[in-house]
Amino acid sequence: MKKRLLALTLAGAMVFSLAACSSGGNNASTDEQGGGTETAEVANKDKPLVWFNRQPSNSSTGELDMTALNFNDNTYYVGFDANQGAELQGTMILDYVKANIATIDRNGDGIIGYVLAIGDIGHNDSIARTRGVRAALGTAVEKDGAIISDPVGSNADGSATAVKDGSLEVDGKTYVVRELASQEMKNSAGATWDAATAGNAIGTWASSFGDQIDIVASNNDGMGMSMFNAWSKANKVPTFGYDANADAVAAIAEGYGGTISQHADVQAYLTLRVLRNALDGVDIDTGIGTADDAGNVLTDDVYYYDEAVRSYYALNVAVTAGNYTEFMDSTKVYEPVSNQLDASAHPEKSVWLNIYNAADNFLSATYQPLLQNYDDLLNLKVEYIGGDGQTEANITNRLSNPSAYDAFAINMVKTDNAASYTALLNQ
Repeated sequence: MKKRLLALTLAGAMVFSLAACSSGGNNASTDEQGGGTETAEVANKDKPLVWFNRQPSNSSTGELDMTALNFNDNTYYVGFDANQGAELQGTMILDYVKANIATIDRNGDGIIGYVLAIGDIGHNDSIARTRGVRAALGTAVEKDGAIISDPVGSNADGSATAVKDGSLEVDGKTYVVRELASQEMKNSAGATWDAATAGNAIGTWASSFGDQIDIVASNNDGMGMSMFNAWSKANKVPTFGYDANADAVAAIAEGYGGTISQHADVQAYLTLRVLRNALDGVDIDTGIGTADDAGNVLTDDVYYYDEAVRSYYALNVAVTAGNYTEFMDSTKVYEPVSNQLDASAHPEKSVWLNIYNAADNFLSATYQPLLQNYDDLLNLKVEYIGGDGQTEANITNRLSNPSAYDAFAINMVKTDNAASYTALLNQ
């Protein structure tokens, strides 16, 4: 596990002008010599900014957009460790197969067949999860030193070049593991991670492969649950997702194979906490690795900070039949950081925050409710903007007056498009 690096050297930069930023975008300070009030405007380009959920990066290469991550001294990213979570999902599926090897091969042909719902072929998290499943099941093919994450379409005979047949030995018997089919779940309007598209896809796959399908894997629970409800549940085929959405966790009791909690409770807290700290002009680690004046603090087994890329990452936890009851309420705030801040010491500030797709199950049913619980605790007045999941313009058109806000939290439609937002703040 990576060690958390504290951004202690940033404290001085935080203090310089944001300590008393008003909700109207002005920085008001009292002139103690004359007893009057002196007001200085804070430029939008200098206001705290957090990218969250979608890290600014090249959607083709995965290279991080360091210009966006260094937009100003108060810019950070908050997400989760995609690679650690992806490995965990793959391991969870493999462990399930091994534990249920006597019954997992539904047609007894010696081939463990799985289908895979891919969220967004250009999204780092989706790429990581696809790679994680293929690596764990032995179906991965490498190109230029990296596992290929492209969808294969249909692969009934195992001849696809983006994957290969894996081999798994359990109790002295060797099984073939085959990715029968995979596709990006993108609807006709262009929205990715589309649950309805996944529900339709499993119907097509079931018609093609029938009882050759032994496992259903998905890059997230929204798509996973759509496939589970449309086909997997009735056919008793274990389905594995990601996000630990409340409906998916509850469905484990009905045969959903498992999911991964990306500690959304910790992510949502960090998303608003780093803004709160920057606005207060305090050490960025306050209430994170170092207890604040209300006693809020996180331990390094649930997150880490990578100073080189100015990014906070929550750590993932596998949710299975053995522990799912602990994750039933996905919108409950994380207990160690659930203490209310004193409004006199931390006065109300105004934040503009967008959700890239208001229809996304994880963001709308888990992440936003958590943010709404934390905004009260942190004395932040947040305006929530819901996007259509298709175009940045649907969101940026509603950031017409950035001067009305003290800070910004941005969830992009495409990871490449950070400049669409920073251009507005630079005006």
